[in-house]
Amino acid sequence: METIASFFYSIDRTLFYFLNHAFVNPVLDWLMPMITEEDNWRIPILLVWLSLMVFGGKKGRITALLVLLIVALSDQLVNFVIKPWIGRVRPCFVLENVRCLIDQPNSPSFPSSHASNMAAMATLFSYRYRRYTAGFVFIAFLISFSRMYVGVHYPSDMTAGWCVGIVCAVVILFLGRKAGDRIQMRSGDRNEKAIRKDQD
Repeated sequence: METIASFFYSIDRTLFYFLNHAFVNPVLDWLMPMITEEDNWRIPILLVWLSLMVFGGKKGRITALLVLLIVALSDQLVNFVIKPWIGRVRPCFVLENVRCLIDQPNSPSFPSSHASNMAAMATLFSYRYRRYTAGFVFIAFLISFSRMYVGVHYPSDMTAGWCVGIVCAVVILFLGRKAGDRIQMRSGDRNEKAIRKDQD
């Protein structure tokens, strides 16, 4: 079992070094720390959320509410359940010759909350607005790549984060659909009773 774990870790480490070193250039060295900083995404995300609430109609408002539920589930699950349980140390603390371009976070690395939250939102928006799926996936992938480029996550951290985010989105969408079907059925039952009452 230990041999298998060591084998997969060696692959993970090799891929990390490749992604952390292979694409090095001054443009990415400037761009990736900006992309990976979550504070830089808060205002754009807030503006999109407000636009959905104000201009998105019923579909947009439902999507905006689902965003809150999905990201809350994803973020809490990763940061307060899985990360403390696994307790994996970030590569910038244990590997040599790591290009770390941002302040080194002290929190555990597995899975990545950046990847989880972005994958959750990408899944939701791809389901609700399928025409723009490629754009949503690209943004989520770009942020995930930036976490490895700046030296704070292994590839497996990102892969696990994507899995958690997608599962959280699918679960909330499934439950939301079930709740919507129930509300519709109850509304139909009430309408049917009202029609019968009028006929009587």
